Amino acid sequence: MDHAADAHRTDLMTITRYVLNEQSKHPESRGDFTILLSHIVLGCKFVCTAVNKAGLAKLIGLAGETNVQGEEQKKLDVLSNEVFVKALVSSGRTCILVSEEDEEATFVDPALRGKYCVVFDPLDGSSNIDCGVSIGTIFGIYAINDGVDPKIEDVLQPGKNMVAAGYCMYGSSCTLVLSTGKGVNGFTLDPSLGEFILTHPDIKIPKKGKIYSVNEGNAKNWDGPTAKYVEKCKFPQDGSPAKSLRYIGSMVADVHRTLLYGGIFLYPADKKSPNGKLRVLYEVFPMSYLMEQAGGQAFTGKQRALDLVPTKIHERSPIFLGSYDDVEEIKALYAAEGQK
Repeated sequence: MDHAADAHRTDLMTITRYVLNEQSKHPESRGDFTILLSHIVLGCKFVCTAVNKAGLAKLIGLAGETNVQGEEQKKLDVLSNEVFVKALVSSGRTCILVSEEDEEATFVDPALRGKYCVVFDPLDGSSNIDCGVSIGTIFGIYAINDGVDPKIEDVLQPGKNMVAAGYCMYGSSCTLVLSTGKGVNGFTLDPSLGEFILTHPDIKIPKKGKIYSVNEGNAKNWDGPTAKYVEKCKFPQDGSPAKSLRYIGSMVADVHRTLLYGGIFLYPADKKSPNGKLRVLYEVFPMSYLMEQAGGQAFTGKQRALDLVPTKIHERSPIFLGSYDDVEEIKALYAAEGQK
């Protein structure tokens, strides 16, 4: 046995250790936020295991109509939702939960109430499960004043008021990317330890990228600025090389690549979806928060994404996010359109 190597493995920056270190910088902290995050991490580990088994489920009889106990089998997105709702409620630190899977917000029982509101998409890109494409969980956290009865308005806040946001991607490895308002860090699940280890400290998105990411199948319905921007990516007039197109169709995977490699991710409004397709609270806001924390930008076609004030919990918005200079270009095209 290589004892030296094993000793080195114990000196790892786990996500728990990282969050506790952050907590120690705030002497007034009671540890509520740390407890909440540990419950989110547990939910991510659970879903990661379920996703990894999904392909085998049919083969080994886990996805039949009913199992041997006569319990009906659940689809992964429904299962993931239940896992996160239970994990968040049992933390005793949440008061309102908004999930992509539930039409109404969940108000936590007063006996288990805390001061945090969590908005989340338990399994984003779940239509990609059967073909093995990366999918993920997206979450954002708001804090409300202690001792105040929670109201739905407490989650209908602009994204800039979030205290933390992140996503967990279930792909070739399980990666959790988190920001608590002081930069962005990436953690990878070590299956042999069952721990998330800090593998991507202080992620910074390149100022300009070489990749654009958009569903070009919608091109005939785009507005002028989006069409012009994509044309410019493919046929640059200034002698620079054309950008590469990369589009997975799973927001977590596309944003993860954009964050690490730079470039721009676009989901514009179009004639078919005049308000865009992605949901503000648990897709647009958390991803925009991470992008800004990593030195990038996020824009809706009208304003900074994090300044948007939602009026409904499942509201949608167009979104352009990624490298600072690339988003500046699309902003300039929208500004020019507005001056016509």
